[in-house]
Amino acid sequence: MARAVKEIEREIRELSSEDKVELIRTLIADLDAPADANVERAWLETSQRRYRELVEGKVKGVPGPLVFDRLRERLGG
Repeated sequence: MARAVKEIEREIRELSSEDKVELIRTLIADLDAPADANVERAWLETSQRRYRELVEGKVKGVPGPLVFDRLRERLGG
């Protein structure tokens, strides 16, 4: 670890439990954020396209229980 990281770690250990929890939540939120703003747009476009295909009858949906049964078969469980 870099010297600066060790110093930060030392300071974190001195925080109250409540402050540590808040820090962890903030860090996790940062890590969960999309790396690229275009990612959100791409997911939205894909989901809208797939929904249209389903409504227009271009594709047929698969019931959830069947999906999980097939998945269990593939994974051997």
